[in-house]
Amino acid sequence: MTTKDQNCIFCKIINKEVPVNHVYEDTNFFAFLDINPVSPGHTLVIPKEHHRWVWDVPQLKDYFDVAGKIAKAQQNAFQEEEIWSTIRGEEVPHAHISVMPQSKIKGDKKDFAGNAEKIRAHLK
Repeated sequence: MTTKDQNCIFCKIINKEVPVNHVYEDTNFFAFLDINPVSPGHTLVIPKEHHRWVWDVPQLKDYFDVAGKIAKAQQNAFQEEEIWSTIRGEEVPHAHISVMPQSKIKGDKKDFAGNAEKIRAHLK
C-alpha cells in the first residue's frame, strides 16, 4: 500500500503533525531520532509513502543507501565504528530501519537535539 495512513504515527511525523528530531530528508525518505533510544543517535529511517514492510518499498536500493549514509554519519559523529541496524515492524506498522551506534558508547541518549545535530553535521 502506498498511501498515507491517517492512524499511522510515522505518517503523522512525515506530515509534520508530530514533532521529532529530524536527521535527514530527501524526496522518498525521512530519518529522525528514536524517542526510546538504545544508544545516543539511535535513528529511524522510514519511507515517506506508507508501506507496511521494508521489503514492500519500491526504491529498496535507495532506502538502504540512505540507511548506510546515516550509519556512516553516526560513525563519524560518535567516533564509533560499530553501528547496528535492525529491521522490525511489530511496534509501528510502517516500514522502518533502525540504525544505531553500539549501546556502550558514551553520551546522553536523551540529548535528542544535540545528537541529531551531530549526525546532520557528518552527513555527506
